[in-house]
Amino acid sequence: MHKVPTFSKGGVHPDDKKVFSRFQAIERLPMPGELVVALSQHLGSPAKALKAKGDTVARGEKIGEASGFISADIHSPVSGVVKEIRKVTLANSVICDAVVITPDEDQGEEKVVAVDWTKLSEAELVAQIKEMGIVGMGGATFPAHVKLTIPRDRKIDAFVVNGVECEPYLTSDYRVMMEKADEALQGALICAKATRAPRIIVGVELNKKDAIAHLKAVVEEKGYPIEVVGLKVKYPQGDEKQLLKATLNREIPSGKLPLDVGAVVSNIGTCLAIYEAVTFSKPLYERVVSVTGECIANPKNVLAPVGTKVSDLLAFCGGFSSDPERLVSGGPMMGFAFFDQETPLTKGFSGLLALPPKKKVKRTACINCGRCVAACPIGLMPAQLYRLVDHGEYEGAMNNSLMDCKECGSCAFVCPAHLPLVHMFKTGKKLGRKK
Repeated sequence: MHKVPTFSKGGVHPDDKKVFSRFQAIERLPMPGELVVALSQHLGSPAKALKAKGDTVARGEKIGEASGFISADIHSPVSGVVKEIRKVTLANSVICDAVVITPDEDQGEEKVVAVDWTKLSEAELVAQIKEMGIVGMGGATFPAHVKLTIPRDRKIDAFVVNGVECEPYLTSDYRVMMEKADEALQGALICAKATRAPRIIVGVELNKKDAIAHLKAVVEEKGYPIEVVGLKVKYPQGDEKQLLKATLNREIPSGKLPLDVGAVVSNIGTCLAIYEAVTFSKPLYERVVSVTGECIANPKNVLAPVGTKVSDLLAFCGGFSSDPERLVSGGPMMGFAFFDQETPLTKGFSGLLALPPKKKVKRTACINCGRCVAACPIGLMPAQLYRLVDHGEYEGAMNNSLMDCKECGSCAFVCPAHLPLVHMFKTGKKLGRKK
């Protein structure tokens, strides 16, 4: 009997709830009346504003310049006028400057001139990806040009594409695979060339069998040297450590990166953005976002410009069918709960969830049942870490591999005492670093 690939330690099986938006093809959002383009849409230093109040901007023009090695450029998603530069609070609670743009009524024709990427060198590919402000679109928002810059003394033998999308509710990557498969696969080929990787693997969970079949059909038709692998449905399969274990049977040591085991991992949506950046010089100024959840009247997958307010996304999807208890940016396991509908869409904003009230539960004492240990995909001891942080023993928690925690929420998902494990671990990391 064929064994379905997956990671070996832990993992959980939440209801995927993808039915709400899975079969909704991508729809483009009508132009909003105002865009709030944040200058911190990536991991690392915020971009430095290049525009001021009253300046005109063109679609695709750089309006924020990377301010460090780990940083990314920001581009205007529209032609218009800068209304102001103001502070905003993003869904992940980051406070940063934002360029507020009033779009022109006439956006004009978008002139597209395709470039044959196969004729570009590794350095030229990476430079173009950097210039177009591409970051990881699976949520981490790590600048793509940094990830794809491989030192000459390091060897990469596999480029792995993350098409898992294991978070419940989210279907934006699924729709990309169904509607933009060829472009996304060419993006993977570009990444493989940039990293000198001779092998390309696309991992997709088996709850998306139609996407797997479609990707394989495109690979066969085009003759692409790409392997498409169906993976067991298990959360958090989409984490790069678990994905590399499932696809390559490689373990990333504590404190190390995929690069250290000869691999690079990138999200399928990022691959599409890289293809568009290199082939059409299109900056990352729009993305597909799943607007979904039990409280959304008409769940959809929406192609929207960055800077779009949550209120505009909600209005496009018919508003609320019932009052939500909370809004979530991203998925319910690792996403960020927020309440302000003026919050802007960013490059890493993969989902907008409107979730109903949950049954109230009472927190009780830990009885050392061990469920959190069994669920942890990293092999940590969450209950022990919780106690250490709760008692202010941050150094002890750090010495017990707290920094290896990926904050996936598997431990909290299975905890019968309903302890706020992930929240405690986030606090412990922040305070532990200050020691």
